[in-house]
Amino acid sequence: MNTLFCEGALLAGGWARDVRVTLGADGRIAAIEAGARAQTGDERLTGRILLPAPSNLHSHAFQRAMAGMTEARGPDARDSFWTWRKLMYRFLETLNPDDVEAIAALVQVEMAEAGYAAVGEFHYLHNQPGGAPYANPAELAERITAAASETGLGLTLLPVLYMQGGCDGRPLSGGQLRFACGLDAFSRILEGSVAAAGGLPGDTRVGVAPHSLRAVPPEAVRMAATLRPGNPVHIHAAEQVAEVAEVEAAHGARPVALLLDQVGIDQRWCLIHTTHMQPAETQALARSGAVAGLCPITESNLGDGIFDATRFRESGGVFGVGSDSNLRISLSEELRTLEYSQRLGDQARAVLAGPGSTGRALFDGAVAGTARACGRSSGAIEVGRLADLMTLDGDNLALAGLDGDMALDGWIFAGDDRAVRDVWSAGRRLVTAGRHFARDAVEVRYRAVIARLRNAA
Repeated sequence: MNTLFCEGALLAGGWARDVRVTLGADGRIAAIEAGARAQTGDERLTGRILLPAPSNLHSHAFQRAMAGMTEARGPDARDSFWTWRKLMYRFLETLNPDDVEAIAALVQVEMAEAGYAAVGEFHYLHNQPGGAPYANPAELAERITAAASETGLGLTLLPVLYMQGGCDGRPLSGGQLRFACGLDAFSRILEGSVAAAGGLPGDTRVGVAPHSLRAVPPEAVRMAATLRPGNPVHIHAAEQVAEVAEVEAAHGARPVALLLDQVGIDQRWCLIHTTHMQPAETQALARSGAVAGLCPITESNLGDGIFDATRFRESGGVFGVGSDSNLRISLSEELRTLEYSQRLGDQARAVLAGPGSTGRALFDGAVAGTARACGRSSGAIEVGRLADLMTLDGDNLALAGLDGDMALDGWIFAGDDRAVRDVWSAGRRLVTAGRHFARDAVEVRYRAVIARLRNAA
């Protein structure tokens, strides 16, 4: 048992002063006492603000190594997601299993230092360059779990089903061959992923992720959702206008409408991006209980468009955030970019604030939504929940003199990752004084990988 004492904490019921939180040996919160006095043996979080830590609901870890390599315009008159994707496919040809593990470990360290307690890894890199399977079909999934074992970050592993190159059933080619798996191959990858995850702590989850309606026919999406009962199901949906048009031409329905009406989605599901929805789709998705998985930094970088967050929230929708391409891993910046996109679109301020603080509304929404999306019993500082916790430095200049909700506003809109001081994942202490315990070793290995990849580019 480990007990934390802090002057201020955001509990499930709201802000509280002089709080003792006891972490159980099972990784859950065993006791909470507000209005308490510090006792001998307590870890005193002096000057810090204790918060529930969210999960990062959507990550492609390997893409972190591409950061800075795709920001020049190519020969096309208009650069887009589709031109970026061509570069990503070429980059894939250089990665080996050791690279994948080293990159994933660095990504997980950076996520923890940004305030995330766990990650939903949308894992679609399965095969060797050229598409031949590894002798162990789950070789690269095992590298993701090995990284999580090293870093301690909570993991929801989401092996990806990726069957075709488009709605017309055309075969995969080029870099896509590293993703390729039919239903039989996917079953083997999933089986190996479950076995690999069995070596991690008990808060680990394995879900499934039919990649998209472009890559997986609707009947296979329905089947995939049955393979891991009670665990998360994630899918890309409606990120690009061209994608929406292709799905509608092939199936007679827009992607989100098809998933709602023909596949059937509920609280197990997380639809990633959902950028291009009609108002009726937005409202129906909100009513379904599925999480809208938003990745504002990546969506801005790729020029995806603006999610209709106002209508979604007004309809009772649940959202969470993820770092997707991992171009930049920053929890505060994901939340800030989400709100700023709405301000630019609506030409208004405090769009997602509801009746009070914008920072509080963004943070509360993300904490609850990411817990649901990752299948974690976290999401609040409450007895019985996983001890996914973080602290902010109350003396950080962005928070100086601010208290309660205003401290969240200061961190999200004026601060950055330097305000994050401590992070626990299911009670495991990952970050102390802003630094992950494994950063030194992980960074050395990552730098060696990056040097080789840059030279090969």
